[in-house]
Amino acid sequence: MGLGIIGARVLLDEFAETAVSIEGERITALSEAPKPADLTIQAKDCLVLPGIVDCHGDAFERHIMPRPGVAFDIDLALRDADRALLASGITTAFHGVTWSWEPGLRGAENARRLVERISALKPELGADTRFHMRHETFNLDAEDEIAAWLAEGRIGVLAFNDHTEGTLKSRHRPDKIGKMVERTGLSHDAFMQLVDRIYARKPEVAGSIARLAEAAHRAGVPTLSHDDMSPEMRREHRALGITVAEFPINEATAREAASAGEAIVFGAPNVVRGGSHTGCPAAEEMVREGLCTILASDYYYPALPLAPFRLAERGAASLPAAWKLVSQNPAAALRLNDRGQIAPGLRADLVIIRPQPTPRVVATIAGGRLVHLADQDLLKR
Repeated sequence: MGLGIIGARVLLDEFAETAVSIEGERITALSEAPKPADLTIQAKDCLVLPGIVDCHGDAFERHIMPRPGVAFDIDLALRDADRALLASGITTAFHGVTWSWEPGLRGAENARRLVERISALKPELGADTRFHMRHETFNLDAEDEIAAWLAEGRIGVLAFNDHTEGTLKSRHRPDKIGKMVERTGLSHDAFMQLVDRIYARKPEVAGSIARLAEAAHRAGVPTLSHDDMSPEMRREHRALGITVAEFPINEATAREAASAGEAIVFGAPNVVRGGSHTGCPAAEEMVREGLCTILASDYYYPALPLAPFRLAERGAASLPAAWKLVSQNPAAALRLNDRGQIAPGLRADLVIIRPQPTPRVVATIAGGRLVHLADQDLLKR
């Protein structure tokens, strides 16, 4: 008979007191009285919201390598991350893992292993777990393999990143370069020699980006540009069909994306902390200006369910509008038309939050299954 939720305020267009009935993976009804159910959740004093769609969660790298050079098995990392995701109400997760020209954590073997293990473990994970391929654009030797993965449906989203230029600029900063070198397992000299060899191929990069963008479009895989530096760079990516701007580096670039009606991603930790830790635009201000349409967990999962409440408390957006930044908007941008809202027929991805005294995820339902429960009182009759 499925699952029922009663006693809560449910986010539809606005909050409404209604019961939610679930059969299998789908929401079947919203009504004053729930249908008979095998399990009923008594969610008095709670809010029921659409499950969170996290388009960029690179905190996953820390589950693989919690300290530089200290690696753990990817299966263990995937299972551990799944628990953390569900406790934060994240029901659709795109693990942001970089495949770069460097060896080690961001090397080819790690990327290959992750693609294989996400597919193998997917049935046992609570969150709908997918691969956010953070492609370093100077990683030219990987182009053919990435194109094949796109065609095979192994990649959930493809993001174009360039940290090579920044690495070169940081070569005389031991504090920055040291961390990069440590995760590769190379000596400092060997790492810098590798950087120089890679950078010498810069004339080949633009053509590779164009070919991979086209391969993604043929495969129906959404594409993102990461850290666009200028309006001109945003326009260049738009011309290639890369129409999601992820973490634009300044307001002018965000405005360029907004002028074309493009999705614009900023970090939820930026909202919760009250600003960027790298000097980039403050996400709250971007929301106020209509220059942020999606929030991502970035490097800290728990910020995602909290950020909409912080935005509402500070008057940057109503809670229903703010919650769209973590549910409906990312689902639409990533072409996941079966989730992001609460309505009959849609996938039953829901998060139950007790808003007082501090917003706290007390239960998560993903694909119609109760996959996280932090308050046993919800099951009392």
